[in-house]
Amino acid sequence: MIKWFEQKDVKNHDIVISSRIRLARNIKKYPFGERLLDEGANELLENVKEGFYNQSEKANGFFDYVMIKDLSDIDKVALMERHAISPLIINKKGVTGLILSKDEGLSIMVNEEDHLRIQCITTGMNMEKAYNEANRVDDLLENYLEYAFDEKYGYLTACPTNVGTGLRASYMIHVPALESTGKLRIILDAIGKFGITVRGIYGEGTQGEGSVFQISNQITLGQSEQEIMDNLNSITNQIVEQERKIRSSLLAEKKYQLEDRVYRSYGALTNARILSSKEAMNFLSDLKLGMELELIQFEKEFNVYEFMMAIQPANLQKNINKPLIVEDRDIERATYIRNNLPKVNG
Repeated sequence: MIKWFEQKDVKNHDIVISSRIRLARNIKKYPFGERLLDEGANELLENVKEGFYNQSEKANGFFDYVMIKDLSDIDKVALMERHAISPLIINKKGVTGLILSKDEGLSIMVNEEDHLRIQCITTGMNMEKAYNEANRVDDLLENYLEYAFDEKYGYLTACPTNVGTGLRASYMIHVPALESTGKLRIILDAIGKFGITVRGIYGEGTQGEGSVFQISNQITLGQSEQEIMDNLNSITNQIVEQERKIRSSLLAEKKYQLEDRVYRSYGALTNARILSSKEAMNFLSDLKLGMELELIQFEKEFNVYEFMMAIQPANLQKNINKPLIVEDRDIERATYIRNNLPKVNG
């Protein structure tokens, strides 16, 4: 089965890589957070599994269940790099579980910061689809489990910033033109007042690499789910419009400089013997931009974002099935790219 990020022909896929909905939920009869001991955590896990698999017709053929502790360190980080699980659950002590769809687009993290983190990711600018899928799973589980809910405050969560809808909506965006011209910083400074935040490729505490960033809502209380998504859509559409304008301007005024940058990056990727993940991400970002502006064409179609995930440290090690020190990873990364990057037409 193809993964969610292998899908094509969706709205604004050149700039908006993915849409993600995450719902934070807790079960009324269990303590929150660190107060939940292993016995209760195990019972909660079994209740979630039973509620999900007994009620979902597609569950047994389309979803896998794993205990996080049973995964190797490389497998855990590889899932995080592909955005299937959160960075927090990797190092979480205690009993944690994961229900994950075969295409890795839908996941239920059990006993992360909250009892449940229901997440759906779709490719491109497709937030409504992501929300509908996550909401379907949420409704299914709520039929079986009694959520912690307050008439005044909404869904109760371990962290006060998630109280209310418990909804976090986010877009993964690729904005090389805005970043290279310094306009991105101006936009980021402005959108905070609208309850929107921008983080790195793997969320809070991470940096943007390859001009890839996450843009998401900060506020979950006092707004409906639709209002949160509408606000994020409005801001994201403006960012997409600005990125397109600057791309057009660069193409009109600095075509040869832009083309040179794209081909230099291609040259580095096809000839380098050592590449850090940051270097490779930046070079691949240039290729993605060049392909979208038709400055460079390849003999066969390929998905740059797939490459971006494949060259991340854990996925690289998973691909060759052995752990590597940093220096060897950088050598393996360069080798992987040289062996798999298609040739340029002409």
